[in-house]
Parts: sequence; structure tokens; C-alpha cells
Amino acid sequence: MKPSLPQGTRDFESEVLRKRLHITNTIKETFELFGFQPLETPAMENLDTLMGKYGQEGDKLIFKILNNGLDNPSKLEETKEAFANVLNGKNDRNLTSRALRYDLTIPFARYVATHYHQLVMPFKRYQVQPVWRADRPQKGRYREFLQCDADVAGTKSLIADAEFGLLYKKVFEKLQIPVRIRLNNRKVLYGIAEVAEHPELLSEIVIAIDKFDKIGKEEVMASLQKTTLSEKGLKIISELLSIDGTAKQRIDSLKALLKNSSTGMQGVSELEEVFTLLEFENVFELDTTLARGLDYYTGTIFEVIAPDVKMGSIGGGGRYDNLTGLFGVSDVPGVGISFGIDRIYDVMQELSLFPESLTEGTSVLFFNLGAQESLYSFNLMNECRNRGISCELFYESAKMDKQFKYAEKKKIPLVVIIGSREMSDKKCKIKNLNTGVEDTVEASELATCLIKKL
Repeated sequence: MKPSLPQGTRDFESEVLRKRLHITNTIKETFELFGFQPLETPAMENLDTLMGKYGQEGDKLIFKILNNGLDNPSKLEETKEAFANVLNGKNDRNLTSRALRYDLTIPFARYVATHYHQLVMPFKRYQVQPVWRADRPQKGRYREFLQCDADVAGTKSLIADAEFGLLYKKVFEKLQIPVRIRLNNRKVLYGIAEVAEHPELLSEIVIAIDKFDKIGKEEVMASLQKTTLSEKGLKIISELLSIDGTAKQRIDSLKALLKNSSTGMQGVSELEEVFTLLEFENVFELDTTLARGLDYYTGTIFEVIAPDVKMGSIGGGGRYDNLTGLFGVSDVPGVGISFGIDRIYDVMQELSLFPESLTEGTSVLFFNLGAQESLYSFNLMNECRNRGISCELFYESAKMDKQFKYAEKKKIPLVVIIGSREMSDKKCKIKNLNTGVEDTVEASELATCLIKKL
């Protein structure tokens, strides 16, 4: 049978990996610049840790892991009953009690709750690891993908929120990706549900509004008309979806719309403070339709899009002041953001933003022209490596044509040829495969000459 990959997963060749490392290293450097420290958590978590944290739609996308020992005959009846429960939409610990992580935020909250008394607060961490979602694969959407997260736990200061906006700005400037950084506040959405006099429909309202960019105002309103929202409620949401203008103008419109909601007005006040810290720069946009359909957000929310490429968000996050309370540790506010590495890669690829130097691998190939010659070349190669030159020796003694083809296919620009005559004369031939120019140099000067040519 021909081997294949699971849908939504990929193999990465060296050229792709170098580009991905360019992205992740740029992000890591910026995280460090802003005072964050690295953390890693396990690929799988207990199912109870993950379920109920992402809303109904998110919970459906969690990859569950079957328990060990399901082939044990003594557990056959338990297993049959467990499968029946799962088919009826219930989780059963006799069948699965663990799952692959859906994101890096919930594992971070679990970590903070577990180690709370040992951590220095506020605790600033960044994390770069793969996550898994049982989503339908399509352009820019995969079942296994890499996330880059940064979070702060232990502060309610909106300086942290504004700082994440600046962190996004800094990273995408370094990567030379034109972006729009959209901000909103979940308290504004809570306030909308309040003034619409249907706070119990908050989840339905958020899910509908979150699709505004994809389906437009008419479709959003059509979906909300199927709920029990009153005419007044529908009118309030319609007004929200129609808010336009600069960030300051939108804040004024929200103040008028939410004047009868203390929660909503608090959200507006927080937005105003964050935008003041960000000095109302053009790259930051107040988007009153931004909802971020995850249940754990409680305040500021972020989303980053690349307007020059037709794709979903390439970054997002927000404040989640109640998250660690889910794990028995209350009153630990938090805020964080995530970078979608795979989507960022696709954007940079489409816009041709990767530096050409990233595709460079081995710089020099030493030809293998026999046992004695290869030993001599091996020693010279190691001297070159000690000088920081990326080089390799062709493993087998083979025809020169084969070794030239190997260098060409790997895009190695320089080859060093040392035969018996060169050995006796303590010389080396260097050939530039891009120009065809060939030089003969002293073996003792080889590394210096190669550095000049690279």
C-alpha cells in the first residue's frame, strides 16, 4: 500500500523549514525583547482540562485519544457501553480521558494553576508548539499546526493589553507583512446583549457577530432573526454592525449605544485606555464586530489580518480574567496573543517576502576522488567548519559528473577538488558553479579563500 499522510498534516522539507524558522525566530526574538520567557507543556492534556473551555463549536474540534487497553477482553462490556455513550454525544472516561491540546492558552492556565505559588507574578511566558484541531482542511487551515503564544498572568493592568498590540506591530514590521490589527472588548458584546434585553443569548449573539467578516451584515441579521431576540434587540445589534469611522468616532458611538449598560461602558472605557496607550496609530483598528468566538475571553480581544492576501486571521488573542479559576485558582487575571505560523508562512510565500538567503544550505562540497584524497579533504573540511563555513564531503568515491550533479541539485555554490596532484603540491582547486570560474589556492589558505568567495 502506498504510504500517505493524515488529512490536514504535512511533511516539511529543508527549504520550507528554513522559512518557518525565520518566522518563529523573529517572533521569539521579539518575545524576549518584551521580557517573556519560554515554556513547553505536553502534547496531550487530560480531557477534563480542555472540554468546556472553547464553546460548543470549539469542543467539537478537540482530538480525543482512546485509552490504553481497549482490546482487553475483560473490558469489552465497558468499552461497548462507552462507545454507545460517545455516539450519543457524551464523553465517557472508560473510552477516552485524554486529548491532544487544542491551543496553548488552556494548558498555560493549567500550568499557572498548578505552579501558582512558585511563580513570580506577573508571570510572562511564550510558547512555540504544535496544536491539533479536528477541522475540515482547506487553504490556511490544518489539523496539525504550529502556534506561537505569549501570555501574561497576574495583572489587570491595561498596559499589558496595549503592549501586546505593540508586540504584534513589531513582529509584522520585522517580517515586512502589511497587517491590520483589530481590537474590541468582550464587555462591549456583553453590554450589547444587556441593552438588547437578552443577556441569555450572549453566546448566540457572539457566534453570529463573529461571522460578520465572512458573511456580511444581512446574513448575520438573518441568522439572529431565527433566535428569540426581540425587535429591539435586533435593532441594537444592527446599529452595532453599522458603526463606522475612526477609533475615536467608534468609541463615541459605542458610548451612545451602551449608555444603559455598566458592563458595556466599562468595556468602552477599557478600549479608550488601550487606544490612548497605542496613540491611536493607523495600524490599530477598533472593530465593533470583532467577537473572537471563544468563551474564555472577558475583556480586550485582538485579531490580525493581512489585507493583501485572501485568508483568515494570522493572529489573535485577548484578556481572560477568569481562566485559572477553572482550575481552582481564582483571581489570577491574564491576557495573551497567538501567532498562526502556518498562515503567516502562506502569506509571506504568496507575497514573496522571504529573504533569498534563507534557501541557502551547504556552501562548499569537497569532492571524493579516492581513499587518500578523501582523508586529506576530510581534514581540510573540518578546518573550514571550525572557521564557520558550511561544508560537506561527498561520501563515496564517484565520477566527477555525479558529484557535480549532486552539488547542482543541492544548490551548493562552491566545490573543492583535491586529487593526487593537488595533494602532493598542497594545493586545492575551487570552482564556482554559478560563474564557472576555477581557482587554485594553497591548502593552508583554503578557508580564508572560501570565506572571501562566499
